[in-house]
Amino acid sequence: MATRTAALLSATFMLFLDVSIVNVASPAIRQDLGASTGAVELVASVYTLAFACTLITAGRLGDRYGYRRLYLIGMAVFTLASVFCAVSFSIEWLIGSRALQGFGAGVMAPQVLSIIQRTFPPEQRGRLFAAYGSAIGLATVTGPVLGGLLVQLRVPGLDWRLVFAINLPVGIAALWGLRLLPESPPGERTALDLAGAALSVITLGLLVYPLAVGHSADWPLWTVVMLCAAPVALAVLVAHQLSRERHGRWPLLKLVLVRDPGFRAGLVAVAAFFAGVPPFFFFLSVYLQTGFGHSALAAGLTQLPFAVATGAASRWSAPITSWLGRGVLVKATGALALSMLALAAIVDMRGADVQPWELAVPMAVGGACFGVFTTTAFAQALSRVPPDATGSASGLLTTVQQAAGSLGLTVGGVVFYLASPTAALAGEATVVRDRHVTGFTDLLLYEAVVFALACVASLLLDRKAALPQPVG
Repeated sequence: MATRTAALLSATFMLFLDVSIVNVASPAIRQDLGASTGAVELVASVYTLAFACTLITAGRLGDRYGYRRLYLIGMAVFTLASVFCAVSFSIEWLIGSRALQGFGAGVMAPQVLSIIQRTFPPEQRGRLFAAYGSAIGLATVTGPVLGGLLVQLRVPGLDWRLVFAINLPVGIAALWGLRLLPESPPGERTALDLAGAALSVITLGLLVYPLAVGHSADWPLWTVVMLCAAPVALAVLVAHQLSRERHGRWPLLKLVLVRDPGFRAGLVAVAAFFAGVPPFFFFLSVYLQTGFGHSALAAGLTQLPFAVATGAASRWSAPITSWLGRGVLVKATGALALSMLALAAIVDMRGADVQPWELAVPMAVGGACFGVFTTTAFAQALSRVPPDATGSASGLLTTVQQAAGSLGLTVGGVVFYLASPTAALAGEATVVRDRHVTGFTDLLLYEAVVFALACVASLLLDRKAALPQPVG
């Protein structure tokens, strides 16, 4: 059991680690490859774009051809793309390799949830879902720490490349461990909804791409047009899926899932929660490195209390959940919102004199709440999904998570840079610090609001979970 869990979740840890680990390596990448700020931001955002656009279709393919087979393909592509990233000789090559890496991650991610739901007995699923959430949480918060450490090692000829090269041994080990995973039987060999797959990619591309690059490009007209077109594409996708259901043809996405109030509330809770996670870690690194001149390692170590508390809460999620009782997600997200307010108060009060250790207590509280949520939310959201729709549900849940993260990063950037505009970076050091203090304080207030919304959504999930499932 332990060996199979490690083989399954090592991939989850790795692919979510690559969302956050690049942040602290961005300055080194820019200097080494002579890239512009916008190009370096694209290194991070193109991964998320390819990741998000692949998930729904990959989940459906897992239902059809078998989850372990798709897991193998995704892991192989991801590992190979990591090698391409590590040997990149230009920023264009690195961006292309990151897109391929995101594609591999998108193929692999929904299969993990599906394997847990479909191939393990019910008495083991609770622990596996907790381990899955723990892997996501630890990857998210340890990415900056590990990235800062790897960059700080300054290995000749490698430097930032270690951030990607570290995926190679993990990927090889995960591929070797694939034989330990239970085989899942292929589903019904119905024709794949190619039009639905294309529409899902177009819809997510219209949403995620302008959100990812809009700020660095100063929001040109084409980004606004794409964002306006996204809801139209979504409406066309939904109409197409409903039409296939009415005519008895298998759709890409079973919309009956969204009709279930429990699963719908789970989607909202996950979306609200992960709209706050990426901007917090990204702009904390900006605040510490650009505003105060701390090293990548120091910026990473500042987040260590959050990471340690996340790991501890994930490890002991079962007794913590039992102790907190009913409404554990409500209590976790509410406390997380309060920890953001505490951080905002410290940063605002101490100003440019704030020291990283002064943030340790609220960071630890936030990390514990983060660990509890990630180990519980996915299990609750998927607990009512019919077996034949597990892949679609997993793909949709992870897609919502990634799209919400992109949206949150964009909104958080607007909040942060309203008080800390890019133009100020060329000014006096004192001005830069003061503006970053104000910007980060405002961002933390945004974080408190977002996690409060996640608290409300978690309350709905808690209530709706007790309702009977809809028929069909």
